[in-house]
Amino acid sequence: MLDDRLRRPALLQTVHLGETKVSFVPDGAAQGNPRLWLPASTAETWAERPEYLDDDGYLVASIGGLLVERDGRALLIDAGFGPQSVPAEPGAPNGVLYGGALLDNLAALGRKPEDIEAVALTHLHSDHIGWASQPAAFTQAAFLVPEPEWAQREASAEIDALAPRVRTVQDGEEVFPGVQVRFAAGHTPGHAEYVIAAGGQRLIAFGDAVHSPVQIENPDWSCVYDHDPVEAASHRRKLVAELAEPGTIGFGNHFADVVFGHVRDGRWHPLDR
Repeated sequence: MLDDRLRRPALLQTVHLGETKVSFVPDGAAQGNPRLWLPASTAETWAERPEYLDDDGYLVASIGGLLVERDGRALLIDAGFGPQSVPAEPGAPNGVLYGGALLDNLAALGRKPEDIEAVALTHLHSDHIGWASQPAAFTQAAFLVPEPEWAQREASAEIDALAPRVRTVQDGEEVFPGVQVRFAAGHTPGHAEYVIAAGGQRLIAFGDAVHSPVQIENPDWSCVYDHDPVEAASHRRKLVAELAEPGTIGFGNHFADVVFGHVRDGRWHPLDR
């Protein structure tokens, strides 16, 4: 049932766009306190939409990366949280947050970390750069970071670990055959999406422009972690309209077990629905 998928982390999933293959590579998951994650929502919202909440009353957010394969080459968009976990704390926006499965799931897809020629990052939050900051992972890969995101980064040990192999990328730049960067600030100052065009279709990997499918119906609801909630909501409204266009697929990294989908009648529909 769809309701079950809205409250569990995503499994491995693959979509074919002509000769390009894209796969969600799970790493872990996070729980989000719905009222704190989406401050514009109300208790009534969640009483009416219980299908979004797990048994503990949290939103469920998958964490992982998007593997893009074409002509024997491989690109990874985002790199999960890495081999770590954070427990729930009373009153905090997050419940349990954990990673660690990304490399095993890459192996299940027939890929080794050294096969990845580049890791393209939507932004520099820890649940997107985790494995990239591990010295033994992705040793052959360049780390592609949107130029304004890198220019406005906040220093941390994780981010400093990326620095020797970072290559900044510009709006509209093609970073892999059929894959273009598109700046989409709001969640962070330099947040970006990646648009994959192949087989007469396009897939928009929109990073943290949207955190939950419920925001598709309520694009004005910004997440507590959005750097500029007004800018984030403005972009989200445009993105929702774009995801309703023919031949357009969305990829929501944090969209529970419905990471691939499109918009119909103002709602998120998984590809197999």
